[in-house]
Amino acid sequence: MSRAQKPSRLLTVHEQVALQEGELRLVVVADTHSKPHPRANELIMKERPHRILHAGDIGDFSVLDQFATIAPLSAVRGNIDGQGDDIPDVRILDVRDGETSLWKLLLLHIAVNGPKLRADAVRLATAEDASVVVCGHSHVPFLGRDRGLVMFNPGSIGPRRFQLPILFGVIHIQRDRVEMRHIDCESGNVWRP
Repeated sequence: MSRAQKPSRLLTVHEQVALQEGELRLVVVADTHSKPHPRANELIMKERPHRILHAGDIGDFSVLDQFATIAPLSAVRGNIDGQGDDIPDVRILDVRDGETSLWKLLLLHIAVNGPKLRADAVRLATAEDASVVVCGHSHVPFLGRDRGLVMFNPGSIGPRRFQLPILFGVIHIQRDRVEMRHIDCESGNVWRP
């Protein structure tokens, strides 16, 4: 099997992630392609994340070790990543407040076609009762809704592709609200399209 081919059955991992003192700060990165932006660690640390999510196209897996020194890490494989046994294709994060599940997040590499979710991503999110789909692949930062699901692409934190910005995402979860935003690695500011 070549590196770009996927197995016919996706390896899926389920995780429970608890609010910490009423909140959960997630930093979402994608498409590092072995070379995260030089300011990546500095800017991610400023966000004080409880967890970092990597939405695939990792490249050299030592990138994961680098991010894991900042916060616990949950990663999925992208289409350029090898078939390492310890990195699944899909992660389902069940965000909990004590015994209560607040919502589920589906993390995978490829999930959108333009501003719409792919049918396979919708089927998987529905089967897992997820309300948020987080993905990478396109390098295009995006926050939107499709078919009752929130979709979030942090953009790419790796080498620039075309004229796209170099970004990562932040998901800030509290008991009664969720905020999502993009951070520009070059300016360190919140990115606005």
